[in-house]
Amino acid sequence: MLTAWVEGIGILAPGIAGWPATVDVLAGRAAYQPAPTALAPPAVLPSAERRRASRLVKAALGVGLEAVAHAGADASTLATVFSSSSGDGHNCHALCETLASDDRAVSPTRFHNSVHNAAAGYWGIATGAMAPSQVLCAYDASFAAGLLEAMTQVTTSGSPVLLVAYDAEYPEPIFARRPVPDAGGVALLLSPKAGDRSMAALKVSLGDTPISMMNDAALEALRTAIPAMRALPMLDLLARRQAGSVSLEYLAPLQVVAEVTPTNV
Repeated sequence: MLTAWVEGIGILAPGIAGWPATVDVLAGRAAYQPAPTALAPPAVLPSAERRRASRLVKAALGVGLEAVAHAGADASTLATVFSSSSGDGHNCHALCETLASDDRAVSPTRFHNSVHNAAAGYWGIATGAMAPSQVLCAYDASFAAGLLEAMTQVTTSGSPVLLVAYDAEYPEPIFARRPVPDAGGVALLLSPKAGDRSMAALKVSLGDTPISMMNDAALEALRTAIPAMRALPMLDLLARRQAGSVSLEYLAPLQVVAEVTPTNV
């Protein structure tokens, strides 16, 4: 079993903008109202990179920076784990259109944004981070895979690690095969030891228990629609400051079991 402490959280999804608003929804103080994800241009990027930033990059940087600010940490010092189920769907679509056209010249910007670690690269430019960065993809299990990797790194390195899980939609015709409806992401800053800002102790292991679901039908639809939102059952415990364990979708037949113990309750 791997153990770390949650120091900061960032979240962005359809109808959800930021951890404080999410707490109100998950704790039952506000109703969840689905709406298109609002993506802000990443002000921390230089102007040229800011213009080139995709919806996927905006989602990843937005939640990552929120988690770092929530924890009062220095982003430039943090090791990172970036995990996305599919990568940049709009860029993939544009490349496919170009390659199917008479003019098959791919723009350099399209090309460098096509790699799966593009968001991690933009993060390094934005924050000046030189610490190790891992980039993962495990389809619908990408959040759990990222959490497992981040928890392992915290345990073995004895240093904080920022996990950023993020996804965005594909346009048609790929959308018909991969119907992710909108952009969304979740970030967790995990520490090897408890601090003044620690929200909860988190223990992670592998198990074969049934996948945890959300009681609210609209939130359950969100959980299944965007792979990064597979984190919602765990975030629900954190928002309610409630001890418990949840089973997060991983590589069948295994699941990632996350046990939450709130601090200062």
